[in-house]
Amino acid sequence: MPRPTNTQFSLAVHLLTLLAQAPAGEVLDSAALAISPAASPVHVRRVLGHLRDAGLVRAQQGAHGGWALAKAAEEIDLAQVWLAVNGEDPVLGVHSPDPNCEVGRRVHQNLRDLDRRALATLLADLATTTVAEILAASRAPAAAA
Repeated sequence: MPRPTNTQFSLAVHLLTLLAQAPAGEVLDSAALAISPAASPVHVRRVLGHLRDAGLVRAQQGAHGGWALAKAAEEIDLAQVWLAVNGEDPVLGVHSPDPNCEVGRRVHQNLRDLDRRALATLLADLATTTVAEILAASRAPAAAA
């Protein structure tokens, strides 16, 4: 099965879930946050920067600095997370055709329209789940196989 080339969304959800379970007022540094998702602290900081820019997390500078949620986990839905790390980038890998090919231009436009609809559908579905729900599901006992 092919792997996605961009894992920032799943890393962002993982990081937000870790921050959501931290005691109130506690900040976690990027080195500590990097352990659970097995990511580099640099990559973690890059993703957290996107989340900070979107108002989902806050950074505390200094020797005892780190990261914390900027709002309650119940107020952060996964569509917000997607938009923070991916923006409105294409969901589908749509190629650019030869500009002189009329068929290619039409196919390209149809695929771009399909991509916009796919993004809207994806965001609508992601908006139905919050970080708090992901955290609760991660704490639930595993179902018997």
